Amino acid sequence: MIGVDDDVLRLLDLLAGGASSEQLARAGAANPKATELALRIHATLTAHRRREAELTALFDTASDLARLRDPDAVLRSIVRRARTLLGADVSYLSLNDEAAGRTYMRVTDGCVSPLFKEVILGMGEGLGGLVAQSARPYATPDYFRDERFRHTKPIDDAVRDEGLAGILGVPLSLGGAVIGVLYASDRTPREFTPDEVALLSSLADHAVIALDNARLLDEISSHSAAMHRAEEAHDRLMDLVLRGGDVPEVAAAVADVLRGSIGLFDAAGEELAHAGTAPSAPDPEVVALSRSTGRSVSGCGSLVCAVQAGPELLGSMVLTGRDALLDADRRLFERAAVVTALLLLLRRSVAKAEDEVRGELLTDLLTAPDRNPGALLARAERLGVDLTEPHAVLVAHAESVSRARLAVAAARHGALAGIHAEEVVLLVRGDPDAVAARIAEALTAATDTPVTVGAAGPARGPAAIAAAHAEAVRCLRALLALGRSGEGASAGGLGFLGVLLGERGDLTGFVRRTLGPVLDYDERRGTDLIGTLHAYFAAGGNLTRAKEVLHVHVNTVVQRLDRIATLLGDDWQEPGRALEIQLALRVQRLTGWRSG
Repeated sequence: MIGVDDDVLRLLDLLAGGASSEQLARAGAANPKATELALRIHATLTAHRRREAELTALFDTASDLARLRDPDAVLRSIVRRARTLLGADVSYLSLNDEAAGRTYMRVTDGCVSPLFKEVILGMGEGLGGLVAQSARPYATPDYFRDERFRHTKPIDDAVRDEGLAGILGVPLSLGGAVIGVLYASDRTPREFTPDEVALLSSLADHAVIALDNARLLDEISSHSAAMHRAEEAHDRLMDLVLRGGDVPEVAAAVADVLRGSIGLFDAAGEELAHAGTAPSAPDPEVVALSRSTGRSVSGCGSLVCAVQAGPELLGSMVLTGRDALLDADRRLFERAAVVTALLLLLRRSVAKAEDEVRGELLTDLLTAPDRNPGALLARAERLGVDLTEPHAVLVAHAESVSRARLAVAAARHGALAGIHAEEVVLLVRGDPDAVAARIAEALTAATDTPVTVGAAGPARGPAAIAAAHAEAVRCLRALLALGRSGEGASAGGLGFLGVLLGERGDLTGFVRRTLGPVLDYDERRGTDLIGTLHAYFAAGGNLTRAKEVLHVHVNTVVQRLDRIATLLGDDWQEPGRALEIQLALRVQRLTGWRSG
């Protein structure tokens, strides 16, 4: 029979060899006291080894976090370690999507069911919903027998398809909010110990750190990219200004950098330019708020920033098509508004200087055209105007708008425009009558008040242009005297009044414009319709007396008059038209002018 000391030695030898508790119990059956002590030592050693493994796993996880490059890889490592350390069949991690009100699977390990991998949970559903609501760990030894949480068919179907029974879930808590759940589960019923709950909770804490670090890295990266983009954009915008770029180019550059649509508006809310989808004009109250704060203001799906120079409001900039902006992008938008203000000030200064130069040229051209014609031609050429080409000379007048405002509007339509002798003068290429009518209509629409335009020309060279200006002034006065405010015409368009008003009355042109079709007909056919007209008017429109003068039958007179109506138009006997025709007949007879 072996002594007591031998039993103890044998148990110690088994402990040293890593024997199981069952082996220790069998070997120490003869010495219960020594066996109990050996089993306690075995349990302590097992716990130490388990704790060592857990600490090693947590240390490795912390090392992964320190080398964080791919947050998904860290999460996969955490889930895999949870499965290994807890000896679970399956482990998985779900994350909440607060905006969508859903929870979805992010990482799984040991999972074999496609249905389980793709299951989407509603907020508050299943065991995970209980964990998220209470922010505390929950374990169920048998999922389908547990009524503490809300079962739903999609979740139950997925759990059944994976064959799970015992499930432990611990919260992923960040800043007091539960952002997800880490799970360990078995395909057979299982009671999870407090140590296992604590271990899984520690791994969950590491998972939260990984997710938060990834978020911070994304923010830092985005911020860095936004700052770099802002620097590049600022350089790009300043380069545009220094190169003389215009407002549309600035709008396009800002839209490109911010990946949205940009609209630029003047102080009155009129669009100056846009890039992308044209935004609506901003609410004046929003612009006023931006102006008072000096910052951009959000409103109605857009971002608005006042474009101002000191206390003066020059306009506004509107950004649409962006859901949210980082602070760096918002500052870029505000900086773009400052650059736009600089551009508008420069453009206004240049326009003012050009207006002064053009005004001086126009004054010299109309007051002293013979003093130095060559110098006048050269000055005009520097402004892009070739005075050797034919130009219509126009004089514009409006009663209820300032000449300065009218001149600004006129500058958009003339090769040369400015104020001279208290009226706005324009030089424009084209037929005087057609140009005068078009510009009168355009200026009336631009100023919202009737604008009357007298025209003359076309004229080439300083002297001829100055003479045409004098005629255009007389034409303007005639239009106003005749009550034709808001219209545009030349002396030729005024009929015989133009002949009377013209300094170099174009009698031949007047006869040609008034009687040309009849004179041409007589020339081609050898008829004398002109003679019929003379006789008809001399007889006071009486057909009987006219036929006696012409020595023809009255029907012949009627036929000739019908032919004349065909040539001159049915209104040839209207009082105003008849007066012009009679005057043209007298001039034609006095001058002896004939067609051809």
